Amino acid sequence: MTALLVAGFLIVHGLLHPGVWTAPRQPGRPAPFDPGHSWALSAAHVAPAPARSAALALAWWTALVYCAAGIGVLAGGGWWSATALVAAVSGLVLKALWFDPWLSVGVLLDLGVVAAVAASWPASLY
Repeated sequence: MTALLVAGFLIVHGLLHPGVWTAPRQPGRPAPFDPGHSWALSAAHVAPAPARSAALALAWWTALVYCAAGIGVLAGGGWWSATALVAAVSGLVLKALWFDPWLSVGVLLDLGVVAAVAASWPASLY
């Protein structure tokens, strides 16, 4: 049961990345944040379109790696924890480069994955 819950969390959290970053703007309402605006890429004079493309590519990469980690949990592979760590770091890089307070919950979830892997928690999966 623990494996199913952990795998479900990893997969759902992963799939939320492209969902959040590709969410369409609603007419007449401001978007919660702009994937075309990265404080770091703006400082490097990168235009919004390439910045948006980079954000989407990193969001999809993060989703792919989180899903692979979830599948690794279900398969009982010993590699899932390293994969989850890579996914969490990728998510943190994404949220750091395109930081917006709206993304704070995602930062906490990624940090939780890093802490869980570092503590080998839950122990039944190791």
